[in-house]
Amino acid sequence: MSRYPAMFKRLRAESAAAFIPFVVLGDPDLKTSREIIETLISSGVDALELGIPFSDPIADGPTIQQAAVRALEGGVTPQQCWTLLEEVRAAHPDVPIGLLVYANLVAHARLDRFYARAAEAEPFAQAARDAGVDPVLIAPPNASDDRLRRIAALSAGYTYVVTRAGVTGAEQAATLDRGAVIERLIAHGAPPPVVGFGISTPEHVRAARALGAAGAISGSAVVARISEHLGDPARMHDALSSFARQMRAGAR
Repeated sequence: MSRYPAMFKRLRAESAAAFIPFVVLGDPDLKTSREIIETLISSGVDALELGIPFSDPIADGPTIQQAAVRALEGGVTPQQCWTLLEEVRAAHPDVPIGLLVYANLVAHARLDRFYARAAEAEPFAQAARDAGVDPVLIAPPNASDDRLRRIAALSAGYTYVVTRAGVTGAEQAATLDRGAVIERLIAHGAPPPVVGFGISTPEHVRAARALGAAGAISGSAVVARISEHLGDPARMHDALSSFARQMRAGAR
């Protein structure tokens, strides 16, 4: 059993949902990024979602865009991100790790080579499966039933349910009325639905659980705490740990 099914099986037994924070690898620098990941894991998060910095992050709002800019201006490269990922995986072999990456990075590196290290959607999903990587597809709020059925068939690990149209960001609250999307995904046999975009409070996590979601992802709210304390690493780690523990409590 891969890491995601094992995690969701454990959480179901606990009548709990997953809290999954997102951060950009290499933000604000490689050393601090590694320390941030360790802080989040030690705070009890259930899984991690990590992004490789990209110069044109069109699905992200200003908070995560700025994180990517900080990493790129610091000279962080995809190769260095892979090395960081290998270090985290070696230290935490059981923690599920999802990569949120733009297809441009995958195509640039060649599908087989990218997934060997770690469809439309179908070629990406198949290449990921061939390399033993779970392809996580995004279910948008306006998806037709046929599209949700296809997403359910191609996804593995979990299904990313977007709470609203637009880009990532805590500036605009999540629209937690996607119960119908979640119900249809479950009916189509999709992997456990996990909601994201605008998730920034424990109340959001509890609302997601009430809709039937198996977990919640928070990105911009996590990255904002990094940005707010760039000059004070001790306060940064305290803020991240406190936030992660509060959000995890909302998932229990």
